[in-house]
Amino acid sequence: MFAKRRVGKTDVETSLVSFGTTGIANIFVEVTEEAAQAVLEAAWQSGIRYFDTAPHYGRGRAEARLGVFLAAKSRDEVVISTKVGRVLRPGKQLAVAEDFVNPLPNDVHYDYSAKGFEESLISSMERLGTDRIDIVFVHDIGVVTHGAGNAAHMKDFLESGLPYLESLKEQGRIGAYGLGVNENEVCVEVLKSHPLDVILLAGRWTLLDRTAEAELIPMCREMGVSLVLGGVFNSGILATGPTEGTRFNYAPASVDILAQTRALEEKCGAFDVPLATAALHFGFSKPEAASVLIGTGKVSSLTRNLDAIQAPFPEALAKEVF
Repeated sequence: MFAKRRVGKTDVETSLVSFGTTGIANIFVEVTEEAAQAVLEAAWQSGIRYFDTAPHYGRGRAEARLGVFLAAKSRDEVVISTKVGRVLRPGKQLAVAEDFVNPLPNDVHYDYSAKGFEESLISSMERLGTDRIDIVFVHDIGVVTHGAGNAAHMKDFLESGLPYLESLKEQGRIGAYGLGVNENEVCVEVLKSHPLDVILLAGRWTLLDRTAEAELIPMCREMGVSLVLGGVFNSGILATGPTEGTRFNYAPASVDILAQTRALEEKCGAFDVPLATAALHFGFSKPEAASVLIGTGKVSSLTRNLDAIQAPFPEALAKEVF
Protein backbone atom coordinates (compact mmCIF):
# COMPACT_ATOMS: atom_id res chain seq x y z
CA MET A 1 0.00 0.00 0.00
CA PHE A 2 1.37 3.40 -0.96
CA ALA A 3 1.69 6.20 1.56
CA LYS A 4 -1.06 8.81 1.65
CA ARG A 5 -0.85 12.59 1.52
CA ARG A 6 -3.46 15.15 2.45
CA VAL A 7 -4.96 17.32 -0.30
CA GLY A 8 -4.48 20.96 0.64
CA LYS A 9 -6.29 21.81 3.85
CA THR A 10 -9.10 19.31 3.23
CA ASP A 11 -9.85 15.92 4.75
CA VAL A 12 -9.18 14.13 1.45
CA GLU A 13 -6.13 11.88 1.42
CA THR A 14 -4.73 10.40 -1.78
CA SER A 15 -2.31 7.57 -2.36
CA LEU A 16 1.06 9.00 -3.35
CA VAL A 17 0.83 7.01 -6.59
CA SER A 18 -2.38 7.44 -8.57
CA PHE A 19 -3.75 5.90 -11.75
CA GLY A 20 -4.76 8.12 -14.67
CA THR A 21 -7.33 6.69 -17.05
CA THR A 22 -6.46 8.12 -20.49
CA GLY A 23 -4.84 4.81 -21.42
CA ILE A 24 -7.96 2.74 -20.76
CA ALA A 25 -9.97 5.26 -22.81
CA ASN A 26 -8.24 4.19 -26.05
CA ILE A 27 -5.91 7.12 -26.50
CA PHE A 28 -4.10 6.58 -29.81
CA VAL A 29 -4.79 2.81 -29.75
CA GLU A 30 -7.80 0.71 -28.82
CA VAL A 31 -7.69 -1.23 -25.56
CA THR A 32 -10.09 -4.12 -25.01
CA GLU A 33 -12.49 -4.15 -22.08
CA GLU A 34 -10.62 -7.14 -20.67
CA ALA A 35 -7.26 -5.36 -20.89
CA ALA A 36 -8.68 -2.22 -19.28
CA GLN A 37 -10.08 -4.16 -16.34
CA ALA A 38 -6.83 -6.10 -15.99
CA VAL A 39 -4.68 -2.98 -15.70
CA LEU A 40 -7.10 -1.41 -13.23
CA GLU A 41 -6.95 -4.55 -11.10
CA ALA A 42 -3.15 -4.54 -11.29
CA ALA A 43 -3.14 -0.93 -10.08
CA TRP A 44 -5.42 -1.86 -7.19
CA GLN A 45 -3.31 -4.86 -6.22
CA SER A 46 -0.22 -2.64 -6.18
CA GLY A 47 -1.82 -0.45 -3.51
CA ILE A 48 -3.07 2.44 -5.66
CA ARG A 49 -6.26 3.85 -4.19
CA TYR A 50 -6.61 7.10 -6.11
CA PHE A 51 -8.02 7.03 -9.65
CA ASP A 52 -8.31 10.12 -11.85
CA THR A 53 -10.66 10.29 -14.82
CA ALA A 54 -12.64 12.76 -16.96
CA PRO A 55 -15.55 12.91 -19.41
CA HIS A 56 -13.03 13.99 -22.04
CA TYR A 57 -11.24 10.63 -21.98
CA GLY A 58 -12.91 8.63 -24.71
CA ARG A 59 -16.02 10.81 -24.39
CA GLY A 60 -17.04 8.96 -21.26
CA ARG A 61 -15.37 5.62 -21.92
CA ALA A 62 -12.76 6.01 -19.16
CA GLU A 63 -15.41 6.84 -16.56
CA ALA A 64 -17.60 3.93 -17.70
CA ARG A 65 -14.75 1.43 -17.53
CA LEU A 66 -13.61 2.73 -14.15
CA GLY A 67 -17.19 2.48 -12.92
CA VAL A 68 -17.38 -1.18 -13.90
CA PHE A 69 -14.16 -1.87 -12.05
CA LEU A 70 -15.04 0.02 -8.87
CA ALA A 71 -18.45 -1.63 -8.61
CA ALA A 72 -16.73 -4.59 -6.95
CA LYS A 73 -14.66 -2.44 -4.57
CA SER A 74 -15.50 -0.67 -1.33
CA ARG A 75 -16.27 2.96 -2.14
CA ASP A 76 -14.75 4.09 1.16
CA GLU A 77 -11.36 2.64 0.15
CA VAL A 78 -10.97 4.67 -3.02
CA VAL A 79 -10.53 8.33 -3.92
CA ILE A 80 -12.03 9.37 -7.27
CA SER A 81 -11.38 12.58 -9.13
CA THR A 82 -13.11 13.61 -12.31
CA LYS A 83 -13.43 16.84 -14.24
CA VAL A 84 -15.94 19.45 -15.32
CA GLY A 85 -15.96 21.90 -18.19
CA ARG A 86 -16.94 19.50 -20.95
CA VAL A 87 -20.56 18.36 -20.96
CA LEU A 88 -21.32 15.13 -22.82
CA ARG A 89 -24.63 14.59 -24.56
CA PRO A 90 -25.74 11.72 -26.82
CA GLY A 91 -24.30 12.14 -30.30
CA LYS A 92 -22.94 10.27 -33.29
CA GLN A 93 -20.39 7.49 -33.23
CA LEU A 94 -16.94 8.51 -34.42
CA ALA A 95 -13.95 6.35 -35.28
CA VAL A 96 -11.57 8.79 -33.56
CA ALA A 97 -12.17 11.93 -31.50
CA GLU A 98 -9.41 14.07 -29.94
CA ASP A 99 -6.95 11.14 -30.36
CA PHE A 100 -9.28 8.68 -28.61
CA VAL A 101 -10.09 5.65 -30.76
CA ASN A 102 -13.68 4.39 -30.80
CA PRO A 103 -15.02 6.85 -28.20
CA LEU A 104 -18.51 6.53 -26.79
CA PRO A 105 -21.18 8.13 -29.03
CA ASN A 106 -21.34 11.48 -27.28
CA ASP A 107 -21.01 15.06 -28.45
CA VAL A 108 -18.99 17.58 -26.44
CA HIS A 109 -20.16 20.99 -25.26
CA TYR A 110 -17.93 23.32 -23.24
CA ASP A 111 -19.67 24.86 -20.25
CA TYR A 112 -17.94 26.34 -17.21
CA SER A 113 -21.11 27.64 -15.52
CA ALA A 114 -22.82 26.15 -12.47
CA LYS A 115 -25.45 24.60 -14.72
CA GLY A 116 -22.81 23.01 -16.90
CA PHE A 117 -20.85 21.71 -13.92
CA GLU A 118 -23.99 20.21 -12.40
CA GLU A 119 -24.95 18.46 -15.65
CA SER A 120 -21.42 17.16 -16.08
CA LEU A 121 -21.14 15.80 -12.55
CA ILE A 122 -24.52 14.07 -12.68
CA SER A 123 -23.49 12.29 -15.89
CA SER A 124 -20.06 11.41 -14.52
CA MET A 125 -21.52 9.90 -11.36
CA GLU A 126 -23.88 7.79 -13.45
CA ARG A 127 -21.01 6.42 -15.53
CA LEU A 128 -18.87 5.88 -12.44
CA GLY A 129 -21.66 4.27 -10.46
CA THR A 130 -21.15 6.51 -7.42
CA ASP A 131 -23.12 9.17 -5.60
CA ARG A 132 -20.10 11.33 -4.75
CA ILE A 133 -16.86 12.61 -6.22
CA ASP A 134 -13.91 13.21 -3.92
CA ILE A 135 -12.03 15.76 -6.05
CA VAL A 136 -13.45 17.87 -8.87
CA PHE A 137 -11.03 19.44 -11.34
CA VAL A 138 -12.02 22.20 -13.76
CA HIS A 139 -10.66 20.79 -16.99
CA ASP A 140 -8.61 22.66 -19.59
CA ILE A 141 -9.80 26.15 -18.86
CA GLY A 142 -7.24 28.59 -20.21
CA VAL A 143 -5.90 30.14 -23.39
CA VAL A 144 -4.00 27.01 -24.45
CA THR A 145 -7.28 25.18 -25.01
CA HIS A 146 -9.72 27.98 -25.80
CA GLY A 147 -7.67 30.79 -27.30
CA ALA A 148 -9.61 34.02 -27.65
CA GLY A 149 -12.77 32.26 -26.45
CA ASN A 150 -11.30 31.72 -23.00
CA ALA A 151 -12.46 35.11 -21.67
CA ALA A 152 -16.11 34.07 -21.87
CA HIS A 153 -15.39 30.69 -20.28
CA MET A 154 -13.41 32.34 -17.50
CA LYS A 155 -16.28 34.72 -16.81
CA ASP A 156 -18.69 31.77 -16.50
CA PHE A 157 -16.27 29.96 -14.24
CA LEU A 158 -15.49 32.82 -11.87
CA GLU A 159 -19.04 34.15 -11.60
CA SER A 160 -20.98 30.88 -11.64
CA GLY A 161 -18.99 27.64 -11.77
CA LEU A 162 -16.55 28.43 -8.98
CA PRO A 163 -19.22 29.48 -6.45
CA TYR A 164 -21.08 26.27 -7.31
CA LEU A 165 -18.02 24.15 -6.48
CA GLU A 166 -17.54 26.09 -3.26
CA SER A 167 -21.13 25.36 -2.28
CA LEU A 168 -20.74 21.64 -3.05
CA LYS A 169 -17.70 21.50 -0.80
CA GLU A 170 -19.46 23.41 1.99
CA GLN A 171 -22.34 20.92 1.80
CA GLY A 172 -19.94 17.97 1.95
CA ARG A 173 -20.98 16.75 -1.50
CA ILE A 174 -17.37 16.92 -2.75
CA GLY A 175 -14.17 16.82 -0.76
CA ALA A 176 -11.93 19.17 -2.73
CA TYR A 177 -11.79 21.14 -5.96
CA GLY A 178 -9.25 22.80 -8.22
CA LEU A 179 -7.97 23.05 -11.77
CA GLY A 180 -6.87 20.27 -14.11
CA VAL A 181 -4.72 21.94 -16.77
CA ASN A 182 -1.42 21.82 -18.64
CA GLU A 183 -0.54 25.51 -18.36
CA ASN A 184 0.78 27.58 -15.48
CA GLU A 185 -0.71 30.92 -16.39
CA VAL A 186 -4.37 30.17 -15.75
CA CYS A 187 -3.51 28.67 -12.35
CA VAL A 188 -1.67 31.82 -11.32
CA GLU A 189 -4.54 33.97 -12.60
CA VAL A 190 -7.15 32.10 -10.56
CA LEU A 191 -5.04 31.84 -7.41
CA LYS A 192 -4.52 35.59 -7.33
CA SER A 193 -8.18 36.03 -6.47
CA HIS A 194 -9.49 32.62 -5.32
CA PRO A 195 -7.95 29.90 -3.14
CA LEU A 196 -8.04 26.34 -4.45
CA ASP A 197 -7.46 23.00 -2.75
CA VAL A 198 -5.43 21.32 -5.47
CA ILE A 199 -4.18 21.64 -9.03
CA LEU A 200 -3.68 18.72 -11.38
CA LEU A 201 -0.76 20.08 -13.38
CA ALA A 202 0.25 18.13 -16.46
CA GLY A 203 3.79 18.42 -17.75
CA ARG A 204 4.80 21.74 -16.18
CA TRP A 205 6.70 20.52 -13.14
CA THR A 206 8.83 17.65 -14.34
CA LEU A 207 12.45 16.56 -14.55
CA LEU A 208 12.64 18.46 -17.85
CA ASP A 209 10.07 21.24 -17.63
CA ARG A 210 10.46 23.46 -14.54
CA THR A 211 8.35 26.39 -15.75
CA ALA A 212 5.94 26.05 -12.81
CA GLU A 213 8.74 26.95 -10.40
CA ALA A 214 8.89 30.59 -11.55
CA GLU A 215 5.57 31.68 -10.02
CA LEU A 216 3.04 28.91 -9.55
CA ILE A 217 4.88 26.64 -7.12
CA PRO A 218 5.78 29.48 -4.70
CA MET A 219 2.10 30.52 -4.72
CA CYS A 220 0.97 26.97 -3.97
CA ARG A 221 3.43 26.70 -1.09
CA GLU A 222 2.30 29.99 0.40
CA MET A 223 -1.41 29.19 0.05
CA GLY A 224 -1.29 25.52 1.00
CA VAL A 225 -2.45 24.30 -2.42
CA SER A 226 -1.55 20.71 -3.26
CA LEU A 227 -0.37 19.46 -6.64
CA VAL A 228 -1.29 16.27 -8.45
CA LEU A 229 1.48 15.84 -11.00
CA GLY A 230 0.54 14.44 -14.40
CA GLY A 231 2.45 14.15 -17.64
CA VAL A 232 5.66 13.26 -15.82
CA PHE A 233 7.22 11.99 -19.06
CA ASN A 234 6.33 15.18 -21.01
CA SER A 235 4.44 13.25 -23.71
CA GLY A 236 7.11 10.58 -24.02
CA ILE A 237 10.56 12.10 -24.25
CA LEU A 238 11.43 11.30 -20.63
CA ALA A 239 10.31 7.71 -21.17
CA THR A 240 12.07 7.05 -24.47
CA GLY A 241 14.98 9.44 -24.24
CA PRO A 242 16.03 11.86 -27.01
CA THR A 243 15.32 9.49 -29.88
CA GLU A 244 14.40 10.56 -33.39
CA GLY A 245 10.78 11.63 -33.69
CA THR A 246 10.20 11.76 -29.94
CA ARG A 247 7.62 14.22 -28.64
CA PHE A 248 7.74 16.87 -25.96
CA ASN A 249 4.45 18.28 -24.71
CA TYR A 250 2.51 16.81 -27.64
CA ALA A 251 4.80 18.23 -30.36
CA PRO A 252 8.06 17.09 -31.98
CA ALA A 253 10.93 17.84 -29.62
CA SER A 254 13.09 20.83 -30.57
CA VAL A 255 16.87 20.67 -30.91
CA ASP A 256 17.22 22.48 -27.57
CA ILE A 257 14.86 20.07 -25.77
CA LEU A 258 16.68 17.08 -27.26
CA ALA A 259 19.97 18.49 -25.99
CA GLN A 260 18.58 19.08 -22.49
CA THR A 261 17.17 15.56 -22.40
CA ARG A 262 20.45 14.08 -23.60
CA ALA A 263 22.29 15.88 -20.79
CA LEU A 264 19.84 14.52 -18.21
CA GLU A 265 20.15 11.04 -19.65
CA GLU A 266 23.94 11.20 -19.38
CA LYS A 267 23.78 12.29 -15.74
CA CYS A 268 21.36 9.47 -14.91
CA GLY A 269 23.45 7.00 -16.87
CA ALA A 270 26.48 7.79 -14.71
CA PHE A 271 24.49 6.31 -11.81
CA ASP A 272 23.04 3.48 -13.93
CA VAL A 273 19.54 4.92 -13.48
CA PRO A 274 17.10 4.98 -16.43
CA LEU A 275 15.83 8.42 -17.40
CA ALA A 276 12.24 7.32 -16.93
CA THR A 277 12.98 6.23 -13.37
CA ALA A 278 14.39 9.66 -12.58
CA ALA A 279 11.31 11.30 -14.13
CA LEU A 280 9.04 9.37 -11.79
CA HIS A 281 11.13 9.94 -8.67
CA PHE A 282 11.28 13.67 -9.40
CA GLY A 283 7.56 13.92 -8.67
CA PHE A 284 7.76 11.91 -5.45
CA SER A 285 10.56 14.12 -4.19
CA LYS A 286 8.24 17.12 -3.99
CA PRO A 287 6.35 17.53 -0.69
CA GLU A 288 3.83 19.77 -2.48
CA ALA A 289 2.72 16.79 -4.58
CA ALA A 290 -0.22 14.96 -3.03
CA SER A 291 0.07 12.35 -5.76
CA VAL A 292 1.90 11.47 -8.97
CA LEU A 293 -0.22 10.12 -11.81
CA ILE A 294 0.79 7.16 -13.91
CA GLY A 295 -1.50 5.80 -16.59
CA THR A 296 -1.43 3.09 -19.22
CA GLY A 297 -3.60 0.53 -20.91
CA LYS A 298 -1.09 -2.29 -20.41
CA VAL A 299 -0.29 -4.28 -17.29
CA SER A 300 3.31 -4.66 -18.48
CA SER A 301 3.80 -0.89 -18.70
CA LEU A 302 2.20 -0.35 -15.30
CA THR A 303 4.44 -3.01 -13.76
CA ARG A 304 7.53 -1.41 -15.30
CA ASN A 305 6.62 1.98 -13.87
CA LEU A 306 5.78 0.56 -10.45
CA ASP A 307 9.12 -1.26 -10.35
CA ALA A 308 10.86 2.01 -11.19
CA ILE A 309 8.97 3.83 -8.44
CA GLN A 310 9.93 1.27 -5.84
CA ALA A 311 13.59 1.10 -6.87
CA PRO A 312 16.06 2.90 -4.57
CA PHE A 313 17.19 6.25 -5.95
CA PRO A 314 20.72 7.58 -5.43
CA GLU A 315 20.75 10.64 -3.20
CA ALA A 316 23.71 12.09 -5.08
CA LEU A 317 21.81 11.93 -8.36
CA ALA A 318 18.74 13.49 -6.76
CA LYS A 319 20.84 16.44 -5.59
CA GLU A 320 22.21 16.84 -9.11
CA VAL A 321 19.06 16.63 -11.22
CA PHE A 322 16.10 17.38 -8.93
